Amino acid sequence: MFTSVDDVSARLAETGYLASPAVATTVFLADRLGKPLLVEGPAGVGKTELAKAVARVAGARLVRLQCYEGVDESRALYEWNHAKQLLRISAGRGETWDEARTDIFGEEFLLPRPLLTAIRGDDAKVLLIDETDKADVEVEGLLLEVLSDFQVTVPELGTVTATRRPFVVLTSNATRELSEALRRRCLFLHIGFPDAELERRIVRLRVPGVDTALAESVVRVVGALRAMDLRKAPSVAETVDWARTLLALGAGTLDETVVRDTLGVILKHQDDIQKAAAKLDLDAL
Repeated sequence: MFTSVDDVSARLAETGYLASPAVATTVFLADRLGKPLLVEGPAGVGKTELAKAVARVAGARLVRLQCYEGVDESRALYEWNHAKQLLRISAGRGETWDEARTDIFGEEFLLPRPLLTAIRGDDAKVLLIDETDKADVEVEGLLLEVLSDFQVTVPELGTVTATRRPFVVLTSNATRELSEALRRRCLFLHIGFPDAELERRIVRLRVPGVDTALAESVVRVVGALRAMDLRKAPSVAETVDWARTLLALGAGTLDETVVRDTLGVILKHQDDIQKAAAKLDLDAL
């Protein structure tokens, strides 16, 4: 998909994703080496958006597996359409079981889920395995087969092997440690909070109506909040939301009243809001 690291940066920027040199380099290598990309970092720093941006750049279909506690093989890989199978069995009452079984375990009754969908077909795809750390450990065993050989075994149909490998992005908020076996199969990228210059560029890009001075003020205040011992530090997404909020309110500058009235946009816990209101000194920023 990409010819160089600079090509990654330029083409992602065209979609609205400003990539740091580390991000652009790792995406280039993942594409060139055909390796899955494990992206780790706090929530709201652009991990999921990176996969979406790569899909837009490549003109590829985004296939997303949203992980959560309890997600299992049937939700991640495939399941059979049991209702349709029962109707088929009922309609063929004169058939033997062997005759019916050959039919009901065919493609017509298969419900492919994200992992199987991503490796079937010849079209370009980006497979996003989002918040991998929220899935149970058992799901990692399933991912190992898919990410090692890009193939899936369906007992009734045989082994399905990818004819065109998808670009794979796994994201993690590091709420639990992923297995070494899974990490070994991936290139690793940590995305933290951006530096002030990059965050200002992101704000100006995502909120075109915000002027340079207000964008700088927003980024400075958010940086000060991240330096506090908060339950949940503001993410980049929340920085952008705050800039949009200030623009909607017609606030050209930040003062104590505006900040106090809008802290709920960037801080999502009452004790964080109280701490910020007590400690934040706009005059010192």
